[in-house]
This record gives sequence, structure tokens and C-alpha cells, in this order.
Amino acid sequence: MALKGLKVLEFAGLAPGPFCGMLLADFGACVTRIDKTPYNSIDVLQGGKRTLALDLKKPKAIEIVRSLCRKSDVLIEPFRPGVMEKLGLGPSELMRENPRLIYARLTGFGQNGAHAARAGHDINYVALSGILSLLGRKGERPTAPINLAADFAGGGLLCAFGILAAVLERHNSGKGQVVDHAMVEGAAYVGSWLIRSQKLPIWGRPRGENMLDTGVHFYDTFQTKDGKFMSVGAIEPQFYKELLEGLDLQMELPQYEDVEKSKHLFEVIFLTKTRAEWTKIFQDRDACVFPVLEMDEACEYPHNREREVFLDKGKTNDELVPTPAPKLSRTPAQSGALAPEKDELQMVEEILNEVGVGSEDIFKLYEDGSLLLANPKPKL
Repeated sequence: MALKGLKVLEFAGLAPGPFCGMLLADFGACVTRIDKTPYNSIDVLQGGKRTLALDLKKPKAIEIVRSLCRKSDVLIEPFRPGVMEKLGLGPSELMRENPRLIYARLTGFGQNGAHAARAGHDINYVALSGILSLLGRKGERPTAPINLAADFAGGGLLCAFGILAAVLERHNSGKGQVVDHAMVEGAAYVGSWLIRSQKLPIWGRPRGENMLDTGVHFYDTFQTKDGKFMSVGAIEPQFYKELLEGLDLQMELPQYEDVEKSKHLFEVIFLTKTRAEWTKIFQDRDACVFPVLEMDEACEYPHNREREVFLDKGKTNDELVPTPAPKLSRTPAQSGALAPEKDELQMVEEILNEVGVGSEDIFKLYEDGSLLLANPKPKL
């Protein structure tokens, strides 16, 4: 795979850090996760990674991490500023021992600034980026897009991009560097087009009254007779014409006039047929009209099956797992969900043997509490 040979150390955290590690692992990197507990049921993105649970209050556990860092290309840490320094694992210490190390710090507010030490979550980061103020329907409160914008798009995804940019630069300089990635900045950067297009005619009205924020009848979702929904995105005139024909509207319906009346008309019309019926009507029309699929329907949708947008559920224990994207022609990625589960002890031995820790020393580390195991055995 494309990132084969890249060795990554990921400190366990919430969604954005594991997602960043998952992206690197799916494209071939060897990702070793340093966890606080031997079994982390919350992290659903750990497939394909190796796990080592350590008590970082123990000096021997810290030394293990330092040893792993000497042989790693990338470190990903999701803690507030100063936490890693207190552990003796800050970038100045680790990069002195390994000048090629790329030290990625993935936080909400960054390593400095008035909010650097404060806690926050996706909704807070999107709020401070300005993007949240744009999201929501007319007359309603701003609506957060679950935790997609800051945690995943602006967080884990952009952090992985920053890491790979640093890896590429290292080929020229031979030196690593710190990647200081804040999710407030990431959410703002992902929203670059939204922010920089505010003077275009498509904006200029309050939230929920513009073209792309549900303010018009030709860019919205509509409920169908069976309680399901269709998505409509007929912006261009040729698509709008196809939309009207598909709805069997013989009357002239100007695209940009009296949109509230048109929206009400669309609501009434879409309620006259089921989602399946509307899907059939529009399947051969270039009207930018498609069904809103539920999670369990998305994997069975013909186009998604043809493109293998989701992995075969029979190979993932009936779990719905998206296929890694984008698709590379020569060195395609492979989801960690397909990786066989490793025996805990074998995985621990594999990781520690790489830094010269033998079976006898592993047992001592377990005895003194530095190494944490879910299923300890009498003899290692």
C-alpha cells in the first residue's frame, strides 16, 4: 500500500485522533496505539492498528514510549498543551532523540492562544470558526452537522494531510517537524469556500434563506408518501427544467421568484408518491434528484454496490464499514476492518520486541504495572 513502511505512534483519544490514525493505517502505515486501558470498546476505528496499553505514570512505561519514538516516523497526540511535556514526552525531548520524527498535535484550540488550555467539542470548534452560524433552517437555531465538520473533516482528515505534507518535506530536508493542528482552524479551513464566497449572490440573506442552506425549493429535501425523503439539488437551469418535468409541472414556475410558494408546492407534490416511485421517475433524468438513504440502505444501493462504497458486510461481521477513499490504481488502501484480530500477547510481544524488550522483561513490566493486559497469563 502507498504508506507501507511508515511507522506511526498514536496516543489514544476521542474521534479525531483515531480517525487520523485510521486513515494512515488504511493506506498502509503501521500504526501502534498507546492506550490507557487494555481494551477500549469506545474506539470503533482501531481495526488494523496494533495496541499497547501502558500506565504512563510509571517511569518504565515512559521509557518504552521513548524507545518506540526513536524508531517511529510519526507521533499523534490529542492532549491539552503541556500534558506530554509533563510526561517527558514533549517534542523537544523526543525530536532530540529522533530528529526525523513528525510530531502531530491534534487539539481543539491549538498549542497557544487564549483558549489553548480549555476543553471543547466539535460543536464549540465549529461555532468559533464561524461556520456554525451558516447552518440551519429559516427561523431556527444554528444546527450542528453532528460532529463531522471539526472532529473528522477539519480535525482528523486535515491532520493526516499535515502529517503527509511533513513526511514529503522530510524527503528533502531529512528533518521532522511539529504539526500543530487545531480543530477550530481546521473547521474554518474546510469552510474556505463558504467563507470566501459570502459576497456572491447566492448568499446575502439570513440563515436558511439562501440557495444552499434550504432557502429555495430547488435545493432541499422533501418528504414522500411513505415518510421517507428525496434530495433535490437542481441549481443549473437545465437541471431545473428536468426537475419540473419529472414533477409533471406543466405550468411555468420561475426558478428564483416566489420560492416560498414553490417550496410549498413541491412539498405537496412529493407527498403524493413514495420514495421508490420518485426514485424510478428520476432515475433516467439529469435533474439532480436522488433518494435520501438510511444507513442500512446505503450499502445496498445499486451504484454504491457497483463502486464498492461499503465493504462486504459478510467480511466485517455484519458491520457497516465504508471503503477507504480515494481509490488508488496501483496501491489501493485496505480498511483495517478487514485485518484479522491479533492475539493480545502476540501483539504486545511484537511491538516490544521491536525495541529490544524480550519475553522475560515483558513479564516484569506487567508485574510492576507498567504494562496493562486484558487477559494476563501466568507466564508470558
